Amino acid sequence: MSRTVYVNGEFLPEEDAKISIFDRGFLFADGVYEVSTILDGKLVDNAAHLARLQRSLGELAIPLPCSMEELEAIQHELIKRNNIDAGSVYIQVTRGAEDRNFLWSDELKPSLVLFTQTRGAKMDNVAEVGLNVVSQPDIRWQRRDIKTVALLPASLAKKKAIAAGANDAWLVEDGFITEGTSNNAHIITRDGKLITRALSNKILHGITRKAVLALADEAGLTVEERSFTPDEVKAAAEAFVTSATMFVAPVVSFDGTAIGDGKPGPFTRRLRELYLDFAKKSLS
Repeated sequence: MSRTVYVNGEFLPEEDAKISIFDRGFLFADGVYEVSTILDGKLVDNAAHLARLQRSLGELAIPLPCSMEELEAIQHELIKRNNIDAGSVYIQVTRGAEDRNFLWSDELKPSLVLFTQTRGAKMDNVAEVGLNVVSQPDIRWQRRDIKTVALLPASLAKKKAIAAGANDAWLVEDGFITEGTSNNAHIITRDGKLITRALSNKILHGITRKAVLALADEAGLTVEERSFTPDEVKAAAEAFVTSATMFVAPVVSFDGTAIGDGKPGPFTRRLRELYLDFAKKSLS
C-alpha cells in the first residue's frame, strides 16, 4: 500500500511526490527539519518540536510556510491517512526553488514536505542490549543548534562507525565529546552525577534531552551541564543517548571499553521508564 506524503499543499502517494531540481534544499542544503515521534497514533511533546522548528527557521531567516496550527493539522492528517500507531512524522522546510544562485530572492516561497515512518522492532531492542559507540572527529559546521538538513558529516560518521563494528559514533572536538551523530550524549558518574554538555551552538538543543534532564532528580541523579572527555566516558558507571526516535538508549561500550559492567545500567533504565511515562502524558 502506497504511503501518503505531503508536498507544498498537496497530500500525494509517495511515488507521485516531486520537488524542483532547483530547490535550495537540494542544491545548497538550505533548509531545516524536525522529527516528532508517534505513540498510540498521537504525537509526543510535539509543541516543543514545532517551537524548535520555528527557532531553526528564524535563525536562517526562512519564513514560516504556514501557521503552526496548520502544520500540526497536516501531521495528524498524515498519521490518519497512513494509519500509523508507532513511528514518526518528518517535517522539512527549505528556502524554496529558483535558478541556482548563492544569493536568493527575498520573495522566495519556502518548500514544505512531510512524511511518516513506522517504528521498527530493532529500535525497541536497543534499550535491552545497548549501543556500542566509537569516537570520531567532529567536522560539522559551528551552528549545530540549528537543525539543518546538512547532515553529510553525521551520516559519514555513522557509516564509519557501522563499518568499525559499532552502532554509532560520539563526536569529539578540542578533546571533548560534543554529541552523537543523531542524538545527545550523556554519562553517569560513579557518584551519581548525570553529566551532559551544556547548551550552545556546539550541540543540538535536544527536545528529549530537555525532558530527561527535568526527570533526573526523580531518578536520584544530580545534573551537571559541562563538557566531558572520552576518558571520562570510559570511566563512567553508565552512559546513554537521548533522541526523539530512541528516547533514552544505553551505551554499553565506548572505543572498545565496556562502560560499567557492559550492560544497560539501573539509572538509564529508570530514566527511560520516567521518560516513557512523560511521553505518554504529552501526547497530542
